[in-house]
Amino acid sequence: MEVKDVEEGMREPLVEKPDHQLVHAGKGHPWMLYFCTFVAVCGSYEFGACAGYSSPTQDAIRKEFNLSLAEYSLFGSILTFGAMLGAITSGPIADFLGRKGAMRVSSAFCVGGWLAIYFSKGPVPLDIGRLATGYGMGVFSYVVPVFVAEIAPKELRGTLTTLNQFMIAAAVSVAFTIGNVLSWRALALTGLIPTSVILLGLFLIPESPRWLAKRGRQRDFEAALQILRGKDADISEEAEEVQDYITTLEQLPKSGLLELFHRRYLRSLTIGIGLMVCQQLGGVNGIVFYTNSIFELAGFPTSIGTISDACLQIVVTGLGAVLIDNTGRKPLLLLSGTGLVAACTFLAVAFFLKVYEVGVAAVPALAVIGILLYVASFSIGMGAIPWVVMSEIFPVNIKGQAGSLATLTNWFGAWLCSYTFNFLMSWSSYGTFILYAAINALAILFIILAVPETKGKSLEQLQAAINS
Repeated sequence: MEVKDVEEGMREPLVEKPDHQLVHAGKGHPWMLYFCTFVAVCGSYEFGACAGYSSPTQDAIRKEFNLSLAEYSLFGSILTFGAMLGAITSGPIADFLGRKGAMRVSSAFCVGGWLAIYFSKGPVPLDIGRLATGYGMGVFSYVVPVFVAEIAPKELRGTLTTLNQFMIAAAVSVAFTIGNVLSWRALALTGLIPTSVILLGLFLIPESPRWLAKRGRQRDFEAALQILRGKDADISEEAEEVQDYITTLEQLPKSGLLELFHRRYLRSLTIGIGLMVCQQLGGVNGIVFYTNSIFELAGFPTSIGTISDACLQIVVTGLGAVLIDNTGRKPLLLLSGTGLVAACTFLAVAFFLKVYEVGVAAVPALAVIGILLYVASFSIGMGAIPWVVMSEIFPVNIKGQAGSLATLTNWFGAWLCSYTFNFLMSWSSYGTFILYAAINALAILFIILAVPETKGKSLEQLQAAINS
């Protein structure tokens, strides 16, 4: 125990005092839960701002720096590689510095990246800045849903965690909209707004109680939990449950990378990684990439089509956030998967008719129906819920490593789908969407057989059941 105490002392984060101060400053404010969630999901908004930046700025940046399409494609795609690096390191950073510390690191990379883009005089600073924002985005994609899930009570956990995807969708929509009005340098500066909110807000909110419990900081753990539940709330039962589960986990062998594949954790790892694979290989990035072309095919103005698409995504994601703690995660995932299969079928039929010049008049309507149904179906479940489930199922002793692996899988899948889409379309346009429909059908089967319902259970109850 003495060696362990020394190690814990050496690994204490540098940001400890605010948690003690919050015992007095935040006590008695039940709204603190919602404020904490707001601060955290500003990281999700930053994620969306990064993702939505390259599309509306393409023409202006290429013109100013005389970039070839290949050079600009590097600028656009290097974001994904930065996000992969962020995903790999996100878990260890969040375990070592805490969830708040990880959000600070992520914000710092994003601030540096946006400033590099704003002041850039050539393609190299542009790419460095884009890589840095990608790294921050990768860390945010892991730590935001994990932090929100760890602070939320079980009856609100699904709704609050789904706000992660809602804010991403909102930020992408805002970037698309104001990107047509602002210069590309001014648009880069807007990316500093959510990071400023995060960096200031982190001084006002407590650390994740479960992380504090894992670090053995009992007084801070109880203080943080009391702040989040309100001055008059009885936290004794929840605190005891968390502490008992942490104690049980501490008795297990120290987790390493290979320990993730131990039989005890294999089910949770399969669920977490499996849902990320289902989310990305179902074609979302390819279809989003091709949205403008499909709207052109249908005779829709692409600007109106893109904004309509983004607004639909926000509305349906918001609807999913309202429903998730009432209907549960699994029904929404199954509804989402069914809609994705139907949407891909509509698109496959549209391209089949176009290729063989049969019933050409029906092609635009089928294509638009397919796109809008895909966006709505993805937004209601498959977009947000894999992140919700990932944040719920991994026990705290492996959460960093397992969450990093799941997040890395997600980003690699996003890159793979984007990279292969044009090759698949050149092979067979309708065959591409038949393939996506088949993958989404397999996703439905995976959800039925492997994914448990996580609604209405504490994280400790859920993790103990899955990892027993």
